[in-house]
Amino acid sequence: MRAIRCNTYGPPSTLVLETIKEPTPAPDEVLVKVKACGVNFPDTLIIQGKYQFKPELPFTPGSDLAGIVMAVGKNVTHIKVGMEVFGFVAHGAMAEAVLVPSNACFPKPDSMSFAIASSFMMAYGTSYHALKDRAALQKGETLLVMGASGGVGLAAVELGKLMGANVIAAASSKEKLDLCEKYGADATINYHNEPIKKAIKELTKGKGVDVVYDPVGGRFSEPAFRGMGWNGRYLVVGFASGDIPKLALNLPLLKGASLVGVFWGAFAMKFPKQNLENTKTLMQWQAKGQLLPHIDATYSLEDAPMALEAMMERKVKGKLVIEV
Repeated sequence: MRAIRCNTYGPPSTLVLETIKEPTPAPDEVLVKVKACGVNFPDTLIIQGKYQFKPELPFTPGSDLAGIVMAVGKNVTHIKVGMEVFGFVAHGAMAEAVLVPSNACFPKPDSMSFAIASSFMMAYGTSYHALKDRAALQKGETLLVMGASGGVGLAAVELGKLMGANVIAAASSKEKLDLCEKYGADATINYHNEPIKKAIKELTKGKGVDVVYDPVGGRFSEPAFRGMGWNGRYLVVGFASGDIPKLALNLPLLKGASLVGVFWGAFAMKFPKQNLENTKTLMQWQAKGQLLPHIDATYSLEDAPMALEAMMERKVKGKLVIEV
């Protein structure tokens, strides 16, 4: 089978398309013929050796996927050969076939295209876990979403509205913020044009926001934290800016606020039953037309490095998909 391979840590230009041996599923695994693979920002980090874990070289990047089941392990009962499925892996999805843990593989509804299904789990799984399990977001609270036009950010905007929050979307351009408004944002902040703390104060009439969802990090994190109200929850989702900010610990003290880490991948592996319940809820909303990933562009498997390059350059609104 063909696969994108990372033989040495580096930028997307170092990736190569190679022919490798097709794997065989272990007892609790499913072998899936990949039809589509969603591109996520962690993919750009993992190929550079900058992610939370480093796969042994060489490896294939890619986590979100959708496709057709080719074979199942002897312990797998809920998935059958020939079924259309979607799921996630730590890495390996930018290939013609991939092994998926059976507890991370789900039947794909007929109403979902492979492209939509491959854009779903990482973005919506991360954002729902963050807002529901980590922040306990309540109806009527105010949610600020940083990097709101990205894959997880846009999912957080959608979910925040579904959960009854007042959503403020923050992004770097009018074009990106216009998309956020289409996805339900009640107000927007262009943090390249206006100080974010001041904008928060004006939009909340001095009260501050209840929850900050931050997949970006960098220089806007501290002023966003300062824009939180009493008992605020700051969700640390990722560092798309490339900079991990340092925060003065007197700020949580003065606001009675919480700094909360969000690592959905680890949660999904450690608590598969709870993650399955979250996934069922997300799929119900999707079936009702209440959740729909925005696919900015599609690429071929050969052009996967170009997709990762676009992701690194922050040119993407919503999701990118590699069609295999």
